[in-house]
Amino acid sequence: MLLVTACAPLPVREGLASAPRVVQPAFLIEGRLSATDGREAASGRFEWLHAPAHDRLTLFSPLGQIVARLDGAPTGASLLSADGSRRDAADVDTLLPAVLGIELPAARLPRWVQGAPDTDAEVRTADEAGRPLQVIDQGWRIDYLDYADHSAAALPQRLDISRGDARVRLIIDSWSALP
Repeated sequence: MLLVTACAPLPVREGLASAPRVVQPAFLIEGRLSATDGREAASGRFEWLHAPAHDRLTLFSPLGQIVARLDGAPTGASLLSADGSRRDAADVDTLLPAVLGIELPAARLPRWVQGAPDTDAEVRTADEAGRPLQVIDQGWRIDYLDYADHSAAALPQRLDISRGDARVRLIIDSWSALP
């Protein structure tokens, strides 16, 4: 009997309450990313400047050349490619697939990278400090693989964002809170 119950799946605790996290309204992060849609993949370094009225995501090749720069504001978005071509759109969500090869909800990303999902997201697991380890948000699975340190306020350093065959892995090398 013990053998049978030992093999039974563990129940999933849904709606787990995680510790409240401070959300930085403006930040600069630098790191590395890889993205795949299940067929094609891309990787390189990135720099993301996020502020309430403007975002700038700059992607670099593994050798350090600028591959693309995506700027977004409430009035619209623009994508400047390494070849000098420019595309404009009503929002970042429209241009982000051209940069990463997959569609991501741009409005959710600032909270995801801070380990502070929206209240309507489901925190599946949290660590002993109350930081989320796995979150389900709008069909996306966010796995927090590493934090900067063991404190409850530590920011994520490694995370995987996935839905179906789409996957983005972020390794954050530096965080800077901005005024």
